[in-house]
Amino acid sequence: MSVPVLGPADAVEVARTLGRALADGDIDRDLHRSLPYDEVKGLAESGLLALTVPAAFGGADASVSTVTEVFRALAWGDPNVAQIPHSHVVFLNQLRLHGSPEHQQRIFGEVLAGSIVANAQSEFGSKHVRDIRTTLSPAGAGWLLNGEKFYATGSLFADYLAVLSRRETDGSLQVAWIRKDASGVEVVDDWDAVGQRTTGSGTVRLTDVVVGADWVTPFSVEFDRPTTYGAFAQVLHAAIDVGIARRALDEAGEFVRTTSRPYPDAGVERAAEDPVVVHAFGQLELAVRGSEALLRVAAEAVDAANRTLTEDTAAEASLAVAAARASSTAVSVDVASQLFQVAGTRAALAGLNLDRHWRNARTHSLHDPAGWKVHHLGRWAADGIRPPRHGQI
Repeated sequence: MSVPVLGPADAVEVARTLGRALADGDIDRDLHRSLPYDEVKGLAESGLLALTVPAAFGGADASVSTVTEVFRALAWGDPNVAQIPHSHVVFLNQLRLHGSPEHQQRIFGEVLAGSIVANAQSEFGSKHVRDIRTTLSPAGAGWLLNGEKFYATGSLFADYLAVLSRRETDGSLQVAWIRKDASGVEVVDDWDAVGQRTTGSGTVRLTDVVVGADWVTPFSVEFDRPTTYGAFAQVLHAAIDVGIARRALDEAGEFVRTTSRPYPDAGVERAAEDPVVVHAFGQLELAVRGSEALLRVAAEAVDAANRTLTEDTAAEASLAVAAARASSTAVSVDVASQLFQVAGTRAALAGLNLDRHWRNARTHSLHDPAGWKVHHLGRWAADGIRPPRHGQI
């Protein structure tokens, strides 16, 4: 199979079309925790997962602005499906920055043929998110990989896993690239969260997995110089939040127009004419539009930094993304909650599953504390201190 190479306009249109198709089944997938194997396959076949493959390897080499809008459109339809390829594009970026030409040719070529990459980063029980205990031990001309990963989003659907690990010889962080079906790899479907229930974010166990010497890329060095690596990853998280917020508001509007009853004191025939409801919708629309605008600005800032990468442009990209992410966290959770206030009691019926928006927003927005985004914005505004380089801002 060879996937289409999409230009920016085509990519966005394909994403919006897929988003609408995803929206047709997201209620049932969430209710029954039906894993979206067919939907992810269709996503890979659409060409959207090859958007970031460099032009030198036959890819579209799409801008961050284009990729961000693609993720927002997919998240509008189903944020679970939108989150699954997040690590795919982030680690393709890592490969682009640090992979050998031979390694790049192999992985990029397989992505252009429809393959999917997932992450295996976070670990359960370590001191904090950057405390990585999975190890790469010398073994002949290569390495042995051992450890256990938690929250390995998309791993159930992937062909390759990009495993964050610590090299025993020098303690440095490395990314080990392995086939999901390699000997010693076990992917467990044990993800159990209140939201984002179908992302395939279960446990990955690694036991003496053989890794070739040329299938390891350095991770620690990524943050030794100005970079947009973290800003790129974070702006896509913001896009997922913003997609959730817009869909929640759209569904609230539809419910009020077609199902809600007006409050008697309003003296109107339709709930959509109730002045209290109208005012509440105006506030929600304002919040969502603000978050959408911050998202666009952030994506453009990352693109600008990629064109001319300096300490200043990298810092500006991170700050713009921090603002977008702080906003998207608050807005997605708030709009998904306020949905019930504007739609009324009937909206709380379990079969409607309107609460999935809040559950998805609340779960996804916990990836990185929004308070730290605000903190780094405050340090910049008050004292001109650039944000740190560690991949989470």
